[in-house]
Amino acid sequence: MNKIHIVGLGLLGGSFGLGARRKFPEMTITGTDISTQNLKDALTLGIITKAQEKPDLDTDIIILATPADTLGDLLIQTLDQVGENTLVIDLGSTKSKLCLQLAGHPKRKQYLAGHPIAGTEYSGPKAAFADLLDRKVMILCEMEKTDLHLKEKAYELFDALNLKLRFMDPEEHDRHLAFVSHLSHISSFMLGKTVLQKMEDEKNIFDMAGSGFASTVRLAKSSPAMWAPILTENKDNILASLDGYISNLTAIREKIASSDGEAIYKELEEINKIRDILDLGR
Repeated sequence: MNKIHIVGLGLLGGSFGLGARRKFPEMTITGTDISTQNLKDALTLGIITKAQEKPDLDTDIIILATPADTLGDLLIQTLDQVGENTLVIDLGSTKSKLCLQLAGHPKRKQYLAGHPIAGTEYSGPKAAFADLLDRKVMILCEMEKTDLHLKEKAYELFDALNLKLRFMDPEEHDRHLAFVSHLSHISSFMLGKTVLQKMEDEKNIFDMAGSGFASTVRLAKSSPAMWAPILTENKDNILASLDGYISNLTAIREKIASSDGEAIYKELEEINKIRDILDLGR
């Protein structure tokens, strides 16, 4: 590989650029962003080597790292313009709708649906860092529909960035992410809202919020520009996850209201099993 082009130079796109530049110092990495300031920062920080709106015809890989609701049209537009030796990868958090949109495209074999399970609560190119993707999971969907030769380019990049590959169908991806990612962000945002509503004195929040609150509400610092589109793009799966969550909240509320300490203890003890599952992944 000699050349990568990145559209969207925020946390994910920027981290891909920094990681690729570290592993392939001679590589040309071009890029663009809707924000003029992001583009300037990406150049200053060395995320890209050159700012340009469109990729060169000999670009090996184009990475699309824009909000979820922009990716469908952007993918079609990009595929329409690329040469036959260019692979287009999106990093969106939802996959079913995109894969359906691209199913009949004449250049479908030049598209790879990807989703790196990596990020922080911060956004923009200044939040990007080269190790963000190190040892993180990269979910790939409908791999069989991507050209074999072009997949080799993707594997070279993913291996260099030390990503762990997992393969899922798009519907399975969106269903699982609604529960383990999207729901947790909604919960964090709504916890933040509840505290802001009930504790109008900011000093009280600062003084009394311990590490438990800080870790639970951390995701509420995430970018609304990124998360609002995700919540609408994966609406049906997210509504199903919310229904289950609200049902569980209602059940624990009833136990608390009836002062049923034994039932509360047993439920919390049962939920403690999540600790063993999560500790296995460390």
